[in-house]
Amino acid sequence: MRAVGRRDRRAVRHHRARVRLAGTPERPRLVVYRSLRHVYAQLVDDVAGKTVAAASSQSPELKDGLKHGGNKEAASKVGELIARRAGEKGIKQVCFDRAGFKYHGCVSAVAEAARKAGLEF
Repeated sequence: MRAVGRRDRRAVRHHRARVRLAGTPERPRLVVYRSLRHVYAQLVDDVAGKTVAAASSQSPELKDGLKHGGNKEAASKVGELIARRAGEKGIKQVCFDRAGFKYHGCVSAVAEAARKAGLEF
């Protein structure tokens, strides 16, 4: 019998949420992924199957100013950057997809910073 790991349980939670969440061109899905070293966010239009905008702690605008890419400070900078890039594309509303992660720490920091920068969800 195969042991179920932490990564597998997160994938199951993400799949369960994806059944209900779908991004449209008017309201794309804001997906947040975090690893131990970096934080990633992207806006996805599921109808067309395209990524509209993306930001991460490895982005050239953020990379030099961050001490560590996987903490809450980096996550809030990523949230501001994704909101700015969404605004450039004319996107004001998104649906938030935490990708099976707890709404805690870096994930909530991205969400709060994106809200403060003008995204609605």
